[in-house]
Amino acid sequence: MKSESPYRFEKELKTAKGSFRYFSLPELEAKGHSISHLPFSIRILLENALRNYDDFAVTGEHIETLLNWKPEPSDKDIPYKPARVLMQDFTGVPAVVDIASLRAELARKGKNPDKLNPQIPVDLVIDHSVQVDYFGTEYAYRRNVEVEYERNGERYQFLKWAQKAFKNFSVVPPGMGICHQVNLEYLAQGVIERDGTVFPDTLVGTDSHTPMVNGIGVVGWGVGGIEAEAALLGQPIYFIMPEVIGLKLTGQLPPGTTATDMVLTITQLLRNYGVVGKFVEVFGPGLDHLTVPDRATISNMSPEFGCTVSYFPIDDQTLDYMQKTGRSEEQIQLVKDYCKANNLWRTGKEEITYTDVLELNLSTVEPTVAGPKRPQDKILLREFKPKFVDLLKESFGRRYIEPDNREIVRWSAEGGSQPVHTYAGGQREVEVESQNEKGLKMVQVTLGQEKFQLSDGSVVIAAITSCTNTSNPSVMIGAGLVARKARRLGLTSRPWVKTSLAPGSKVVTDYLEKAGLLTDLEALRFHLVGYGCTSCIGNSGPLPPHIAQAVDDNELIVSSVLSGNRNFEARVHPQVKMNFLMSPMLVVAFAIAGRVDIDLNNEPVGYDTNQQPVYLKDIWPTPEEIYETMQNVLSTDDFRKDYSTITDGNEIWQNLQAPDEQLYSWEETSTYIKEAPFFTELPEEPEKLQEIEGARVLLSLGDSVTTDHISPAGSFKADSPAGKYLTERDVKQKNFNSYGSRRGNDEVMVRGTFANVRIKNKLAEQEGGFTTYLPSGEEMPVYDAAMKYHDDGTPLMVLAGKEYGSGSSRDWAAKGTSLLGIKAVLAESYERIHRSNLIGMGVLPLQFKEGESSESLGLTGKETFSVKGISDDMKPLQYLDLEAQKENGQTVQFKAVARLDSRIEIEYYRHGGILQYVLRQYLSEA
Repeated sequence: MKSESPYRFEKELKTAKGSFRYFSLPELEAKGHSISHLPFSIRILLENALRNYDDFAVTGEHIETLLNWKPEPSDKDIPYKPARVLMQDFTGVPAVVDIASLRAELARKGKNPDKLNPQIPVDLVIDHSVQVDYFGTEYAYRRNVEVEYERNGERYQFLKWAQKAFKNFSVVPPGMGICHQVNLEYLAQGVIERDGTVFPDTLVGTDSHTPMVNGIGVVGWGVGGIEAEAALLGQPIYFIMPEVIGLKLTGQLPPGTTATDMVLTITQLLRNYGVVGKFVEVFGPGLDHLTVPDRATISNMSPEFGCTVSYFPIDDQTLDYMQKTGRSEEQIQLVKDYCKANNLWRTGKEEITYTDVLELNLSTVEPTVAGPKRPQDKILLREFKPKFVDLLKESFGRRYIEPDNREIVRWSAEGGSQPVHTYAGGQREVEVESQNEKGLKMVQVTLGQEKFQLSDGSVVIAAITSCTNTSNPSVMIGAGLVARKARRLGLTSRPWVKTSLAPGSKVVTDYLEKAGLLTDLEALRFHLVGYGCTSCIGNSGPLPPHIAQAVDDNELIVSSVLSGNRNFEARVHPQVKMNFLMSPMLVVAFAIAGRVDIDLNNEPVGYDTNQQPVYLKDIWPTPEEIYETMQNVLSTDDFRKDYSTITDGNEIWQNLQAPDEQLYSWEETSTYIKEAPFFTELPEEPEKLQEIEGARVLLSLGDSVTTDHISPAGSFKADSPAGKYLTERDVKQKNFNSYGSRRGNDEVMVRGTFANVRIKNKLAEQEGGFTTYLPSGEEMPVYDAAMKYHDDGTPLMVLAGKEYGSGSSRDWAAKGTSLLGIKAVLAESYERIHRSNLIGMGVLPLQFKEGESSESLGLTGKETFSVKGISDDMKPLQYLDLEAQKENGQTVQFKAVARLDSRIEIEYYRHGGILQYVLRQYLSEA
């Protein structure tokens, strides 16, 4: 029920679509409130609060906080009620499991479960489950889709049930596109009309790259599934008033550079400055030359910057993109009329106050890659080879030798050395020879009649992937033109490179096919493998057996090159230790070169059939060539055609049977879908908060621990706790699928929490998901130790350094933490989403005082901890007293701040989590 407010000034907007009311910012300014100096993103949050004011969840104090936005940091929280929610299947399935579980608990308590539905529209795009099992062939796409359904049929039936059972819930079937590109090209409307009111299109998404839509002028960001569930159930999202950093762009990109080079440059710039938890708003004359796809390339990587949003205000470029992508003329005119009427239209003449301003002259951008394990680790292409040499020595202790100087020594039993290795390569045997020296490693592989050398630095995965770049026609057409020029010179990708093309929408293949460039890409084995997230999220699929075994047997430091946004350790592929982000055009070039230890500016990328050297400049298209091709093949009709049938799905989806009941029938034997354990027999009143006494540390971690390190992701082995669980239930290893596909089963996921093969726990000798069970000193898997502590009745903690929980918005990073029995995390700093998700699961995020850390306090993780002050009447950002008792009986006493940043977060924590809080609200209703 809305309440009257002295700030709500309603006006009428007459448009071609009719007359609508809106909440006027100019009228508010006319009453003496300064609006024009506010960043556009803050204006949109202000409008959101004005429209949703009810003097309960959204109060006058919230509106005053927004009206009085200052550049300085604030400790005041503000509400945000998004207009819609975007989900993908990895994070969407557990969210739907939670909603179905909430319904089940309502029914058990005698309430009507049908009352529990999304209160705002939810679009779930199934895009994260396709894996590159087949590649380099015409049938790769068809077979990958078939295998996807074979692996995930039960999950897809569950989602189809949800589409029938829930109101305000739609599903985009597999093989249609990546959620963020679908959002940018189709779902985003700029301005929404609902119940006679027009207002800015806003959203949250259960994927950290949701800010991609900021490029089309829509405020939206990634949240964990937990926050998204609360939002779709009508709860505001509360967060601290953000600082807004202005990013001023000037100049134009020089010929030979791409939007990818630009975004990797910006990633390093913003990471070095430090924008975690802040908004970034882009302005300056450089915007006049940036199309929406260029802008969206920047916005997409907001999580890599560390910021919440990277917002581009609506202007003529926005309208031009809307027209090209098939939005109706009436909708485009509505966006223009509303934004101009309500101070949300960019003219370029604004005088906005920002917290700080960073500037980038686009003309200084150079060809760039980033890696080998963080997106912000920018490397200029001209410096790539020497950087690789340094990395090889610094990270792996290997000496680099130029390829021509590598001496291959055949392994043979006759020579008294090691036996010849034979690896299965398809139906043929593969012989492998290995260099018999310390330092850089290299093997020679014979596959049938083909011999090649595989070495440290060899590219084994080259993936044109991710909505970051596949949504941008300039770099996709550019990649096709590189392939065309290379093909005409007789070049192709190297035989050891696993190549793939995974666009974010079918429109991409439409225009590539029209231009004849799909054939050129296929000639270099960049065949279509699927429409979805692949290499970015670890769905690269297995390496060919002969390559995989050669890598493992010889501990080769091989590389991947991908046009994605993520290259964290073990993310792209567990056998690939160096992963480099780059433009699709450079992906093609490195697939031809076959290695990253090459100076592409001066060394040949390959040799033509006459053994004449071919350089990168010989196959690189000019801006004019790219532009002319784009003009010839981009069509509004293609967007309208492809998106008119986007919810239909293929024949397999259409024939998929799903139940019609409002309550889901949980199957006891299911290893994919299981009722969530968080709500069963929930007391109708929360218990009093308790102090934490006698806690032991389960993991002691360093800086930059990502949600990839924490949350189960990718594949897992038979001898892992999750593998053993499935094996005990007669699931064959070939049918394990991935952690991501099993997010609807808490038993699998809790066993995979902190199980990343690259996580470094100071309480374990071996790398990976191991720890020491401190009472006995025995080293074991994290899950096994947690269960022993559970049996002992011992609460658990995690110690960590800076930027704990950076990366994707993985709700299972928090859910798994909670289910392991971890009551608190003590870190030097947090990434925004994961901190919020910990609270959403009833885990207390504690933060060291500025300048303090585990090291400065002499904490090893072997202490026994107590946390005091929790049971008192807690206040936001309250300091609590901690005591750590060492093995020798000495104690360390110190204070840490409880990162419960607002009163509502304290309420969520008191209830044991945000969904428990919501469920109790439903239970309290008659």
